[in-house]
Amino acid sequence: MGTQALDLVLIGHRLRHLRKEAGLTLAVLGERIGRPASYLSQVENGRIEPKIGVLGELAEVLGCATADFFDPQPPSRRSALQMELDRHQKGPWRSTLELPELRASARIDDDVLEVIVGLYRVLPDVDVSRSGLANLEAGDRARLANIALRTEMRKQDNYFEEIERLAAEDLALAGYGGEGPPTEKDMADLAAHHGFTVERVKGMPRTARSVTDTRRRVIYIPQRDDLSVRAARSVVLQTLGHFALEHAETTDFESYLRQRIESNYYAAAVLIPERAAVDFLSSAKDDHDLSIEDLKERYYVSYEMAAHRFTNLATRHLGLLVHFIRTDPEGTITKAYENNGLRFPTDLDGGLEGARIGRQWGARQAWDGSDLLHYQHTVTSAGEYWCVTYVENATERTPYAVTIGCQAIDAGFFRGGDTLRSVNAAGEEDHAEPDLMRRWEGVAWPSASERSFVLTALPSAASEFSPFPGIDLLDVYRFLERQSGSANL
Repeated sequence: MGTQALDLVLIGHRLRHLRKEAGLTLAVLGERIGRPASYLSQVENGRIEPKIGVLGELAEVLGCATADFFDPQPPSRRSALQMELDRHQKGPWRSTLELPELRASARIDDDVLEVIVGLYRVLPDVDVSRSGLANLEAGDRARLANIALRTEMRKQDNYFEEIERLAAEDLALAGYGGEGPPTEKDMADLAAHHGFTVERVKGMPRTARSVTDTRRRVIYIPQRDDLSVRAARSVVLQTLGHFALEHAETTDFESYLRQRIESNYYAAAVLIPERAAVDFLSSAKDDHDLSIEDLKERYYVSYEMAAHRFTNLATRHLGLLVHFIRTDPEGTITKAYENNGLRFPTDLDGGLEGARIGRQWGARQAWDGSDLLHYQHTVTSAGEYWCVTYVENATERTPYAVTIGCQAIDAGFFRGGDTLRSVNAAGEEDHAEPDLMRRWEGVAWPSASERSFVLTALPSAASEFSPFPGIDLLDVYRFLERQSGSANL
């Protein structure tokens, strides 16, 4: 059989599959045929061509026929995905889009591979040019990276076992007693354990939450007037997390996002230690009195961090499927997570960031009330859910709402789960008042309020174009209708 007839990648995948089925490591298999493990690793990765005699020796040890290595069918669905991804990445699109090469390591699960390969499949149908889709903007790259990472987080119930272990070990070395929130001394000792000191200074760059001098081993954060003690604890630990997790400098956006997620997770795992928090939450669940507010106050963190941390622990330790949403006053999603089947609005690529949730959802309804916590049951096309929404920074320039929720069947475990407030958002559409829309379309000219980032005002790819991006036209038309009625009185 000539070299041109051999598919080295396929042979490598078949060898890896047969070796794992036989329960052998590369080292053991290498010993049995008298070849180094490094040689077999290169064969499995399709980098070198094995001689027919070597394949015969491998077949004898693995209990198969030599012909099995030349079977044209991939040995598993994952192998098929890995091979297809490899082919796509050798094509013109990856270099044209300036994408980093993605290695399909064991850390990337099958669902993520399905998404990435599926995206590559549609690329040949569009213009491969620097002026076309090939010149993707940073926002588009971020959107695709977010989709892949969100799929991975859902797959593992937003629980990172290795980071939990590291945070627990670091806390123990810092002298944490095991109950309640870690003290300021625990924080200082933890930084010292990793060889750092923390200094508060004036004149911090406005775009940086912290700056670290790795040579002098100093973490600089803003002075106390510019950063509260509560916020400072999070910032220091988020920064320290990069070093505790041995992150390296990266130039691709997905790696940047992954590192950001991991360092934030580390900070939350230190500030709300797993063992103590699980005991606290389990007791509250037994009493049917779970509350994010209680978790926030007990561990001296923000409501958002407490809600995030709850999603880390809820499924693994409490058996609860949950969802989390962070939205602005107009209902635009800035962060979201779910493993309970709730269907968020998305763009055509499946991205959430920039999509707007329906006006009947709790995250929108909370802005119209005066209660600190807004409890609500919501019927959606995917089923009935319960949620609680807390408006953070309500009186400041950039307020936002944090929502945590579950399936309605689990609402009884939460404080506020017995609320009588219930709305039907199934099939909800923003243009649900056609007569009102017709009366005011082409008459209204609203000016969008100032935002901290101009692109948050732009519609997502799936949105119908509006001459006033970022404006909720139905709210505007309702306002004009009220003013028109007042003028006629």
